[in-house]
Parts: sequence; structure tokens; C-alpha cells
Amino acid sequence: MAAVLSRRALNRATLARQMLLERRKATVTQAIERLAGLQAQAPNPPYIGLWSRLEGFRREQLTEALKKRRIVRMSTMRATLHLMAATDALAWRPPLEPVHQRGLRGSSHARALEGIDHPAVVKAGLALLREGPLASAELGQALALQWKDREPASLAALIRNSVPLVHLPPAGSWNSHQSAQLQPIAEWLGESAADVAPATQDDLLLRYLAAFGPATLADAGAWSGLTGWKAVAERLRPQLRVFTGEQGQELFDLPRAPRPEPDTPAPPRLVAEWDNLLLSHADRSRVMSDEHRARVFTVNGIVRGTVLLDGFVAGTWKIERAKNTATVVLEPFTRWSKADRLGAQEEAMRLLAFAADGEGERHDVRVL
Repeated sequence: MAAVLSRRALNRATLARQMLLERRKATVTQAIERLAGLQAQAPNPPYIGLWSRLEGFRREQLTEALKKRRIVRMSTMRATLHLMAATDALAWRPPLEPVHQRGLRGSSHARALEGIDHPAVVKAGLALLREGPLASAELGQALALQWKDREPASLAALIRNSVPLVHLPPAGSWNSHQSAQLQPIAEWLGESAADVAPATQDDLLLRYLAAFGPATLADAGAWSGLTGWKAVAERLRPQLRVFTGEQGQELFDLPRAPRPEPDTPAPPRLVAEWDNLLLSHADRSRVMSDEHRARVFTVNGIVRGTVLLDGFVAGTWKIERAKNTATVVLEPFTRWSKADRLGAQEEAMRLLAFAADGEGERHDVRVL
């Protein structure tokens, strides 16, 4: 009979693999590989995500990795923007192609693209991008010169969901908010792209479990956007370890992956907006209760920065700036103990030191 893992056991296993039980020593590329990518809709959250996980991390380390093409920003899991190690981005995008095509079919652009010759548009888009990088709006406008009866934004969306496109730096860099220039990943990475074979869905499951396990097949689907995990798990079952959750669910894991004791101490952490920790399981109760979900996931698609106390989401945080003062505003969901409050405040001051906009900026923490 499979051993039963409690919610706290799942929490500690996930935190250990996500480098949130203790800050680790690793390069930016090593960290992003271990984390199976970092969600990156906005430029700053991945920097904060690495700060919360790596010992001595400095912002310029990630900026340099983007410039030197060791890390790329592109659409991958769930058809959302991620920072990926370059080799993972090359290997993982082919098996994730169905996610992008399904996303396009379910988008507001689907009707505008009805009846159009998709391969012809993609071929034309690729030809334009091989001449040089273009912003999405520029790409759409250039395609609309040939497909005059179609919306430029929809033509660009067809290319973005059919071709693996990198958002070229400085897009995705700290405090950078200009429109991204897009280029096919093979063009951006050059010769190094030729030797990388596409990953299989089996490969993806093993990497997912290494970063987020133990997990159910529904969890793998929530992380990736892919279906068909049952057949994958049956193929890999002989080399996996299987547990049972408190609700009787089947949990898959790598045999030698870390599974700390449930009472392992978990220090206070300020977790970034849109962090992988909250977006990579169908059942998020291992890190956040259902009653708190609406206070973290907003109706307009924002995933707020969260405060972890004893490993679980206990509140939110944000940085407010005014008159050369940066303040972390902490919003508890329940009454915090004096020790938890002090720990969260100390971590907030460390975050302000990391995220400082310039010399002379004053720092403060406010608890609502």
C-alpha cells in the first residue's frame, strides 16, 4: 500500500525543491533549470523570485544572463511568458505547441482568423522576422499589408502562437516596460540551437516532478497546459515512486527527490507576483488555503505577491513608492504572532535593499 503524505509533507517537499526552505548557492541558469522556468509576464517578479531563493543574488546577474542568451524570455507552459534556460526553451517548446494552438483557438483572435491560410501567414511572418526583430504591433501591421481584410493584432497573434519567439532584452529586464522586440529562437541562439533535440512529454513529467513533486497528473496538467498525462505516467511508473494524498489522490514522484519531514522549519518568505509556487498545481492547498485564494488571485488576472509563514500563504505584500521612500505594505490574512510579524518585517527590509531604486532612498515597512 502506498505511503500517505500529509498536506504539510507536500508543502515541505515543494518548498525544498523550489528553494524556499533555505536560500541556495547556484547560478541563475542552474536555478531556473531546477525551478523548471520562472513565470515572467512582468519584468521584475522573476528577479524577486530569484532573490527569494538564491544566496547573494544580484539583479545584474539575471540581466547579464538574458543579454548573453543563457536565459530567454518566451511563451512556454500554459502559453504564458516564462524565463527559461536556453536549452530548455529549445527542447520544451515543441511538445508545448498544442497548448499554444489551443490557446489561439480559444482566444478573441480566433474568429478574426477564420478562413485564412494559416501556414501562408506563418511563412510570411517568419520571413519578416528573419529580416530582423519586430515588435508584435509592427509584425501585425506588416502582415496586414498582404492580408488587408484582417486585424493586424490577430495576424501577429497567429505568429506568436505558431513560432517560438524570444522577447529580446532589454524587454524582461528589471524595470523595463517597453514593447518587446521578437525574434525566432533559432535566430536568437544561432548555431547553439541546432544540437538541441525536442523534449518528450515523458521528459517534461520528470522535470516537473523534480521541481514541484510529489504531484498528481492533474497538477502536471495545470502546470503545463498539456493533456494525456495518464499514458505518460503509466510508461514511467516503474521508475517513479507513488504516494497517496490525504484525500486518496495518487501522487507521483522521483524516488530520490527531497521529501523533508513535515515539521522541518520554514522561514518567512516574500514570494513574487505570479510566482511558480502558486501556479503549478491544480490543488494549491499545499501552499494556500481556498479561503485565501480570492485575495491573491484577482479578477483582472493579477497574482499578488504573497507572504509565507510556516510555509503557507499568510498574507500579501506590495511595494509603494512616494517622495523618495519605498515602503513594503504587508497585509496579513489572520493575526500574526509577534515572531511571525518580526520575521516578515525583516524579510521585507531585505527585499527593499534588493529592489532599491537608487542611493538615498528611504525604506519602511507597514503592516495593515
